[in-house]
This record gives sequence, structure tokens and C-alpha cells, in this order.
Amino acid sequence: MRQDTLTVAWKYMSRRRFSTAIKLLEDKADTYQEHFDYYLELGIACLYIGDIGAASSYFQHARRLKMTDSNLLLGQAAIFLRRGETDRALQYYLEIKENDPQNKTAGEAIEFVRTHGDYDTICRWVDTGRIEQFYPPLGVNTDRVWGIVLPLAACLLGCALFFVLFPGRKPYTPSRADLGALELSDEEKKDARESDLSGQTYQFILSDKEIAKTYSAAIQYFNEHRDNASQIEVNRLVNSNASSAIKQKAHVLSTYFEIPDFDTIKDIPDFASVKENPSLYDDCWVSWGGKVSNANTYEDGSYSCDFIIGDEQLRHYEGTVLVRFEVVPNVESDQYVKILGQLEVSGGTVTVKGRSLYQTVRKL
Repeated sequence: MRQDTLTVAWKYMSRRRFSTAIKLLEDKADTYQEHFDYYLELGIACLYIGDIGAASSYFQHARRLKMTDSNLLLGQAAIFLRRGETDRALQYYLEIKENDPQNKTAGEAIEFVRTHGDYDTICRWVDTGRIEQFYPPLGVNTDRVWGIVLPLAACLLGCALFFVLFPGRKPYTPSRADLGALELSDEEKKDARESDLSGQTYQFILSDKEIAKTYSAAIQYFNEHRDNASQIEVNRLVNSNASSAIKQKAHVLSTYFEIPDFDTIKDIPDFASVKENPSLYDDCWVSWGGKVSNANTYEDGSYSCDFIIGDEQLRHYEGTVLVRFEVVPNVESDQYVKILGQLEVSGGTVTVKGRSLYQTVRKL
């Protein structure tokens, strides 16, 4: 079956045959006028061959058609990174993480900027091609795949034999990201407060020492895999008189938080605490039990309900919160259920963005 030009061009790009892909795409300019993927692919191909001017032009055209595509933002961020404009690049990477929290390339780029983002290092990475690891990913190079199949098979066989011979060994658990670059400098600790407070209203007024202590606690909780506790300290800083530099670092820290499940979630806030101080728990994850009421499904396939929080018989009622799921969950409204979701706070109103739920099997 004949494939369209965009698909064929992307296959050439995955094989790192960028000039072929560019020629193929340019010959179809009339066919793909105002087509987002067309300009995106051309921009990425030009970026990889080092034609930064053309890449920037194609990316700008694509951005007029769609603004939040992760690969587009990665491409534009890479252009700024190559130029040493790390502040601009960081803005794009943070935007990616906001829309796509699990984007590995953006996360690695943020860490690179924080740890090795000086101009001399960037120049060397551009010269050696290492900078390409922060470009929009192309997938496996199919021209080279057979060159790694046999070594990989041998490695897998060796691993299998290892676990057969040493069944009692515990699997390796990787440590968390190194956040040394996010530590506060002596100058930031000394001038931790916002210098101009005129016209500003803050929920928390902290001293320099209290701001530094709060930030240190956020880092410590992160290293202990206690992302909820770290998120609370980040929120405390964001809603305080801390300097913009410290708030920026706190925001970057929050991009490293992981999505928990029912087994790994820690430091779960209770509803009473959330209700008393909503902004302090914004973006925290909860695992609450209760029953579903007033369920609604919508044309886009999403679902919402009022979730009555309490014990199985609802003898201990804590409160009711609106829960939204992107897809309709399999739930019986008259049965006790546990939900896992992320708190969202807007204008003092708390809702839960549901991720999963657990409901015991009905007893016969």
C-alpha cells in the first residue's frame, strides 16, 4: 500500500537521511499548505542538519497552527539552547513539562541547563553533536538496528542466567535526580525575600531564614521520595514573599515529582486540612475513600461526580468534592470506592483530577 509523503519522510528521518526527507517534503509544498505536521517535520530535519535559520522559520509557521505540541516546543527550545539563550530555552522546557509531565527529553534538558548550562559547555556540545539528545526524538535508527540485535540478545541471555543463578538478589532501585544545581546560593539565602512588596498580597510572610528552611525541606522531602510533602513546601514558597529566583527554582523542583499509585503514595492530606488551606495542597495527590453521587458523562467521553468522602458506611463524613476523569471509570455508585487523583485549586475551590480508582468486589 502506498504511503503518504509525511509518513515516508519521517521514516527517512528516523534513518537519519535528513536531506532526502527535506527534498521529498519540499516537493510537496503545494499539497501540504498550512499543514502542521508538514512544517514540523521540515523544521526537525533542518535542525538535525544544522540549518538553524530554516528550522526556526518552519517551527514558527508550525506554531501558528498549533502552540502546545511537545516536539515543536522541543525543537524551538533546542534552537535557543544552541545559541546559549538558556533562559528562553528553560521557558519552553517548563511549558512542555506543564503540558506533558512525563516528557523525558524536557526533563533531561532542564537538568542540563541547571548543571552544565554555561556557554562554553554548550558550544562544545554543539560542536560534538551531543546537543542532539535534546532535539525532538526520532526513534530507533532502523539502518542500525541489526547491529545491536545480537549484542542485545546476548545481554538479555546473560541477565536471565544471572537471575537464575542468583535468585535472591534484590533489583536495583535507581536514586532520584541529582538536584545539586537547585541548591540555593549564599546570595539567594541572604536575599531570599522579594525586595519590592508594594501592591503585593502574600498568604505567607516569611523571613529569609524561614524561606531557606522551607526550600531545604522541599529538597529533603523530594530525596526521601515524599513528593506530596515536598509539593506542600513548594506551594508555601510560591504563595509567600520569597524572591522570584527561589520561586523559579521551586517550580523546577516540582517538575521532577512522580505520579504515584495506590501503593506508593505518601503523606496523603485529609480533606479537612485541604479545605482549611486549599492553596497549600494544590497539585498534591490524594487517595480518598467514599461513595459516588451525581455522576455525569459528557460528549467528549469525560466523566464527573460528587465524591462523598468518609468510611464505608459513611458514619464518619468528611466532606464532598467534585472529581473529574478524562474517561468514564468502571464504578458502581452504591459501592464504597477509593480514588487516586491530583488536587486542583482555582479561586479557592478544590476539585480532584482523577487518575484511577479501586472498588472491592461486591459480596454476594
